[in-house]
Amino acid sequence: MVFEDLPGAGTAFAAAPSRISVLLIEDDDGDALIEQELLLEVAAIEVQRARSLGEARPLLADVSCVLLDLDLPDSQGLEGVRWLQQHVPDIAVVVLTGLADELLGAAAVRSGAQDYLVKGHVDGPLLHRVIRYAVERRQAENVQLELLLAQATARENARLTRGLLPAPLIADPRLTVATRYRPGGGQMQLGGDFYDLIEMPGGWLHAVVGDVCGRGPDEAALGVCLRVAWRTMVLAGQPMAEVLAAVQQMLEQERHAERLFATLCMMSVRPDRRSALLHLAGHPPPLLISPSGVTELVAPVSMPPGISHASRWPATEVELGERWTVLLYTDGLVEGRIGTGSERLGSEGLISGIKSATSGADGTAAMPSVEQLLDGMISRAQELNGGDLDDDLAVLALDYDGRES
Repeated sequence: MVFEDLPGAGTAFAAAPSRISVLLIEDDDGDALIEQELLLEVAAIEVQRARSLGEARPLLADVSCVLLDLDLPDSQGLEGVRWLQQHVPDIAVVVLTGLADELLGAAAVRSGAQDYLVKGHVDGPLLHRVIRYAVERRQAENVQLELLLAQATARENARLTRGLLPAPLIADPRLTVATRYRPGGGQMQLGGDFYDLIEMPGGWLHAVVGDVCGRGPDEAALGVCLRVAWRTMVLAGQPMAEVLAAVQQMLEQERHAERLFATLCMMSVRPDRRSALLHLAGHPPPLLISPSGVTELVAPVSMPPGISHASRWPATEVELGERWTVLLYTDGLVEGRIGTGSERLGSEGLISGIKSATSGADGTAAMPSVEQLLDGMISRAQELNGGDLDDDLAVLALDYDGRES
C-alpha cells in the first residue's frame, strides 16, 4: 500500500506546518553553531538547541523534528534514536553523523529515524528539504499506523459484535423483532452489553439482555462468554434457574478482575404468548406497551452475578395480553442527562417519551412500527442528553399481535 492510497494521507502531507519547529541535540558547540547557521538560512524553520537527551526532554512537547547527534554525553550510537522512538514516536528524527559513521546513520534509519545527514556535507536548502521530508514522512507513517489500528479495531469489534449481538432464533410469524446497539460516547470501542432471543420447538420464547460493567475488549469478551453460556443452556432445555446459575459460574471463572459483575433481564414467553416468566438480576425491568398504555413489568430483583454467589433466581409471572410490545434494555438508555443539570432520563422519562410517540394528536393510540419506536426512543434520549449517550446501550424489542394468526 502506498501512502497516496491511505485515507487522509493527502491531508497529512498538505497539513505539514509552514513553519517547522526543530530541536537540535548536539553537545559540540562548533558543530552546533554551523548547523544553527544553516538553519537560520531557512525562514520556515524555528530551532532550539539541547546539549544532551536529558536537557532535550522538557523541550520535546512542541517539536516537529529532532536533529540528533549520535555521540552525546548521555547517549551513544543508536540509544538516542531508540529513546525517542519509545517516548516521542510522533516526532520526526534526522540523525547527524560524521563522515566515518555513515553506516551508523543507515542503521539509525532502520531503527526508526526518518533520515540521516553527514556533518560538513550539507547546506541550508538541503537541510531544510531533508527536515521537511522527514516531518511529512513521519506524518504519513502516523496516518498509516492509525489506519492499521482502525482496521484491526474494526475487525476485532466485528468479531465481538457477532458474539454480543447474534441473530435471533425465532420462527413465529406473528412476532416482530428489532434490536439496537450503541457504544457509549459515540466511540468505536464496544462494551459488555449483549442480548439474545431463542424460540424453542415447544413454542417457548426466551429473551435476555445483559450488561457487563465497564467498557473495553475485556468486558466485551466477557459479555460474549456470558451470552454463549446462556444460549447453550437454553438450547439444551435447562431450567431457567440453572441457566442463570451457569451464567454466574461463567462470569466468576472468566472475569479478569474481581470487581466485575453483570446485570441481566431474562423473559420467557409462554407458547400462547399471553404471559411470561420474568427474571431480574440487578437489571432495569422491561417495558410493556399495549393498547392500554405503557408500564414496567415488575418482578423481584435478585443480586447481579458477580456481586454475590446467588443460589436462587426468583421468577414472576407477568401478563402480556393479546397485542403487545416488550422492550428489554440496558441502563445506558436511561442514564443520559436531561439538559445541563445532573437529572437523568430514568425509566419515567423513557415511559413518558414512549407514551408521546404512541399517542395521536387526538389522544388515540398511534403505534409506530417497532423499528421507528426504537429509533425515536434513542434519538430522544440523545437529544435530551445534548449528544451521544455516555454509556453503552443495547435494546431488544419484541412485538406480537395475536390477531394476525
